[in-house]
Amino acid sequence: MDTTDFRLINWDLAATTAAKLVGAGPSLTGTEIAAVVDDLRAKAEASVEHVHRITGLAAARDLRDSQVLIVDRPGWAKANTQSFEAMLGPAMENLAKTRGEKISEATQVLSSTATGVEMGAILAFMSSKVLGQYDPFAGLLRADLPAGGRLMLVAPNIVAIERELKVDTDDFRLWVTLHEQTHRVQFAAAPWLREHLQSKIAELLASLLAEPEALGERLRAAASEVMRGKKDLKAAGAESGGTGAATAETGLLASLRTGEQKQILSHITAVMSLLEGHANVVMDAVDSSIVPSVRTIRQRFGARGKDRGMVEKWLRKLLGLDAKMRQYADGQRFVSRAVKLMGMEGFNRVWEGPENLPTEHELHHPEQWVARMGANPAGPQAPAND
Repeated sequence: MDTTDFRLINWDLAATTAAKLVGAGPSLTGTEIAAVVDDLRAKAEASVEHVHRITGLAAARDLRDSQVLIVDRPGWAKANTQSFEAMLGPAMENLAKTRGEKISEATQVLSSTATGVEMGAILAFMSSKVLGQYDPFAGLLRADLPAGGRLMLVAPNIVAIERELKVDTDDFRLWVTLHEQTHRVQFAAAPWLREHLQSKIAELLASLLAEPEALGERLRAAASEVMRGKKDLKAAGAESGGTGAATAETGLLASLRTGEQKQILSHITAVMSLLEGHANVVMDAVDSSIVPSVRTIRQRFGARGKDRGMVEKWLRKLLGLDAKMRQYADGQRFVSRAVKLMGMEGFNRVWEGPENLPTEHELHHPEQWVARMGANPAGPQAPAND
């Protein structure tokens, strides 16, 4: 079987489905849109100097192998289908070689259509929430894309949140871009990280796709939960105190876990928690001299979760996004503690190679990671660079 023709997910359908389902966002004139795009580019550029000063990472001085894109919601969704396709490529190729002859063309068509629609629905929901994203895998799929990846800022979502929170526009946009540019700098400082993550994700996906029929059943079951959600939502909210459907307690991502996959998932979780936690620490290092209204922004942004509607809470629970946010909080505590014990220069050893990445256990016990790096966690506490 030609591996280039083997597909279990219709990515084009996922992108078009997301574009049809997602709302356009806040109303803006053409002139206003152009102004937002130009301003976000300027803020992204200005934030790099602050990231360099706070992290001490020399990689922030040269980010020419990646690019900054200002996108709308459908654009973000389409870009993510490209990234997912790139990440899935090795696993799909392996599956085609090992199981391709046993999976009929009809099964492929049905599976790719069903999963394409489901993926599109998930991306539609997420595309209305995400403010920005650094995609390190963009260059894996197409030669015309930068090898180092691309930073995407979702303009309509940033505008929507700054209006909702009634915060200073200049301050909020710089605050957001500081977080996202930190991710860009992380991958520039650790050029091995993209390939390392890709290999781990490919290993996990190979395990998930080893039994495509079982995977399809789990995906269809998850999709059925989404469809049942609207019917069950009211009753589930009453039974659970308004927090969401009990059937979605573990989330879609957790539903795909098996014993043999836990170790890989544990590693990926630790790495992603580290990346997000580090970016949050950089954001928290920003003071009023850089973002004058930073305290107000933090307070209002942090309180947003309390105002989410029941539907959104249920979907976030189903997709496992709340658990993801808890993992990122763990990452922030790890980085904060490690920097306090080692100083930022000592902490930056984490970017030297995969052997220096914390395990999920060490993420919750940073002193053990500090000790493994050869530092004395009980010794003098070095101040973080500011």
